[in-house]
Amino acid sequence: MVRQRMPGFLSVVVLFVLLLTGLFASHTNADGSVEQQIHIKAEQGDAEAQNNLGMMYANGKGVVQDDKQAAFWFRKAAEQGYAKAQLIIGLMYNEGQGGVTKDYSQAVMWFRKAAEQGLAMAQYNLGVMYASGEGVAQDDEQAVAWYRKAAEQGEAIAQNNLGAMYAYGEGVAQDDKQAAFWYRKAAEQGLPTAQNNLGAMYIAGQGVGQDDKQAVAWYRKAAEQGYAEAQNNLGVLYASGSGVGKDDKQAAFWFRKAAEQGEAMAQFNLGRMYFNGTGVPKDYSQAYLWTNLAAAQELEKAVNMRDSLVKALTPSQIEAGQKLVRKWIAEHPQTAQ
Repeated sequence: MVRQRMPGFLSVVVLFVLLLTGLFASHTNADGSVEQQIHIKAEQGDAEAQNNLGMMYANGKGVVQDDKQAAFWFRKAAEQGYAKAQLIIGLMYNEGQGGVTKDYSQAVMWFRKAAEQGLAMAQYNLGVMYASGEGVAQDDEQAVAWYRKAAEQGEAIAQNNLGAMYAYGEGVAQDDKQAAFWYRKAAEQGLPTAQNNLGAMYIAGQGVGQDDKQAVAWYRKAAEQGYAEAQNNLGVLYASGSGVGKDDKQAAFWFRKAAEQGEAMAQFNLGRMYFNGTGVPKDYSQAYLWTNLAAAQELEKAVNMRDSLVKALTPSQIEAGQKLVRKWIAEHPQTAQ
C-alpha cells in the first residue's frame, strides 16, 4: 500500500517537465546537419548520440515528434549504461509513457542503475520510490540515504525532501535544525516548496528562531512563483498583521491567487472575507461560491460554514451562489476536480 505523502514533499519528477527544461538538451541547428550526424552516430551504437536522438524525437527538434521512437533510442542508450537515458526510461515506466506500460518495479530498476552511477536526479527519484513504497518495499531509511546523495550534489528537490524527512522524523531522527538547514539549501536555489517550508519553520520557531518577518519573506518568494500554499500563508499573515503591516486587501489578493488554483484553505479564507466584507465588498453569493468549493474538498471548517450559510441566506442568494459555483466549475474543470 502506498502511503500518503507528507506535506511539503515533492514526488517523482514528471517526464515532460524534465524534457522541456532542457536538462538533457540535444544539440541542433537550423540546417539539419547536426541532426543527421547524431542519427548516423546513433545507428553506429554511440550511446550519447542515441540519447540525443531520443531527446530529438521526444521534443520534435529536427525530426517529427514521436514518443515511441524517443523511447526506442533512450532504451538503446540506457542498455549501454548511459545514465541520463536510464533515468528517462525509468520515468517512462513510472508514468506509462513512450509506448511502455506503467511498471514501478521497472522504474526502480532503471533509476537504480543511473543512481549508482551518481546521477543526482536518479538518486532523488529512487529516494521517492523508497519513501512511497512504489516498485520497492517501503523503506524510509533507504529514502533518506538516496535523498542525501542527491542533496549533497546540490539537487534542490532532494534537499527539500531530505528536510521533510528530518522535519517528520521519517527514516532519520527528528531534527528541526537539520530540516531547516536542508530547506534553506533548496529555498536559496529558488525552489518554492522549500521556500514555503522554510517560512513555516520561521512561523513555528522550529529549527530557527521564531521570526514572522522572515516567514513573510520566504512565503512571498514562493507566492510570487505561483505556489498556492504559500500564497494562502502570505494572505494569513497580511490578515493578522504578523511580520507585515495588517492589510486586508492584500490578504484577499493572495487568498484569491491561491483559491483560483484550488487551494481549499484559501477558498475558505476568501469566502469568509466575502461574508464579513473584509478586504473585499460584502458579497454573500461570492461567500457561497468559495465556501462551497472548499467544502467540496472536504475541508471540515468549510463544510460547517457552508451549512451555516445555507441557513442564513435567502433562497435567491443561495440560487445566485449556486449559479456562480456551476460557472466556476465549468471554467476551471481541472482545478474543480
